[in-house]
Amino acid sequence: LTIFFSFFFPFQVLGPRLMENRKPFQLRNTLILYNFVQVVFSAWLFYEMVHACWWYYFSKFTEFFDTFFFVMRKKTSQVSTLHVIHHGCMPMSVWFGVKFTPGGHSTFFGLLNTFVHIVMYTYYLFTALGPQFQKYLWWKKYLTSLQMIQFVAIMVHAFQLLFIDCNYPKAFVWWIGMHAVMFFFLFNEFYQSTYKANKLRKAAAAEAKRLAAEEAKLQNGSAASSNGSAITANGHHGKNGSVHHHSNGSATSNGTSLLSNGVGNGNKAADYYVRGDLPAEIEITQRQPSSRNQVQ
Repeated sequence: LTIFFSFFFPFQVLGPRLMENRKPFQLRNTLILYNFVQVVFSAWLFYEMVHACWWYYFSKFTEFFDTFFFVMRKKTSQVSTLHVIHHGCMPMSVWFGVKFTPGGHSTFFGLLNTFVHIVMYTYYLFTALGPQFQKYLWWKKYLTSLQMIQFVAIMVHAFQLLFIDCNYPKAFVWWIGMHAVMFFFLFNEFYQSTYKANKLRKAAAAEAKRLAAEEAKLQNGSAASSNGSAITANGHHGKNGSVHHHSNGSATSNGTSLLSNGVGNGNKAADYYVRGDLPAEIEITQRQPSSRNQVQ
């Protein structure tokens, strides 16, 4: 318990306060070395578990550096409830096992956990190497899945002794089994909040992008319609039957706009104009007598 509270206070309370007004430390080389050592250490433990069980207990203290590096780099969001409980409880739990029930049934969860740590610290090693290695870390969520599978296996292995007499203390059966249950739900909560939420956010972003594209199309259509109206409005009215050619392709005769693009009634008016006869509604205005009605 002393170790647990000694871990909790400096990393959850004191550390963040000390780093609050300081720049985060750049620990790239330190992290590369640390994670490489943890990979080798876990691999050696996994291979030598039968002869080196007490080193597994020692490894629970070296893992405190995970939290230390998070605080020094001002990554306090990663010092989560899951992280604190996991790193705070494990030294005490493993000490109970080494002290009172060494070897035998107690070694299974340690053996499995060291294998998972080989994979986990390999992942951390690649993240410490820099952004150029991010493309190789697509398997992050599968690492979390592996950790949850680990706890299911530990649960089954521990609770089987509730039905099988193996001369193993029932208190330790419950202690190990309930640890596995607790960590399974903590890791599952992390999985749901990290990967499921990201999936929903990506889906929402894709839907928002689709709606924005549709809205842009509608706005472009409205703009095109407005431009067509503007072209029609820009037709100039000629006087006394003069014919003028405009840069927008429209021709006017006695105030009637003849649009080359055929907008509105332009085609009909142009047809009458070419044939030389006029529709009734404009014939009156065209053939009023005037001394100035000569084609310029």
